[in-house]
Amino acid sequence: MAEAPGVLNANATMNPDQSSARHRLATALDGLTAAFGGMTAHPDEHNCECHWGSAEELAQLKVPGTELDPDLLRRTWQAPDWSDHASVLRRILPQFATALVKGSVEPLFGLEEAGRSFARGHWQQWPTAQAGAVRDFLHAWWADTLTDPAPAVPAYEVLALVTEASATLTPWLTTWAALTGHPADGHLAEAAAHWEYDLLGDQLPWDSWENEEETRTELTAWLVRNAPARLRAHGVSEELLHRIRLLGLTGDDRWEDPHWPGHRY
Repeated sequence: MAEAPGVLNANATMNPDQSSARHRLATALDGLTAAFGGMTAHPDEHNCECHWGSAEELAQLKVPGTELDPDLLRRTWQAPDWSDHASVLRRILPQFATALVKGSVEPLFGLEEAGRSFARGHWQQWPTAQAGAVRDFLHAWWADTLTDPAPAVPAYEVLALVTEASATLTPWLTTWAALTGHPADGHLAEAAAHWEYDLLGDQLPWDSWENEEETRTELTAWLVRNAPARLRAHGVSEELLHRIRLLGLTGDDRWEDPHWPGHRY
């Protein structure tokens, strides 16, 4: 079995949840290689040399298993105009997933961009084994992130990606609700601090393709319901606790609360 990128060394101590999640992630990465390792882009696939890359680079996508340099990989998953995005995505998936786990994927704006690359491929409509391999990876990476005290990618960024990739927020929040204590609560504190400004302005904290309002409403309600007790036990500031409380208020009740932070939008 391939070692998951970023895996702790043999002398490091992992709690049982983290060890199990790390093993699950390694298995899922192996599954992507097994499912997609021999894939290529469609023989007739093309893209603009001025805006995407050279004919020599395009030819690499039509050869299975060739490692792409990081810049070519980035241009490939970011391009929105492939004739057959699904075949291009299948071609790069093993390397793309490994780069995501390592934290070496650097989108121009947010990691939700990478999630939209998954969505453009309509992976949920692929044959059962292929769709299952993608689903297993997304869930395994999310579980590994929540159980890792220092993941390569912050949990709030991984959540944005998997939500955009799957067009649903619910299963990812369900997993987070089930994982309590350290380190999941630490990731929740970091995420809440990152999200509160946007959510208090009734905005989703990442750029979403669709269902933005429904996703924001679900995330807000989940935080109001699940976060306060966990954040208090984690030792966050009273200021952050008040901001989470304010998410449960609307209109003048929110803006005129004595603990309103004075955000301007």
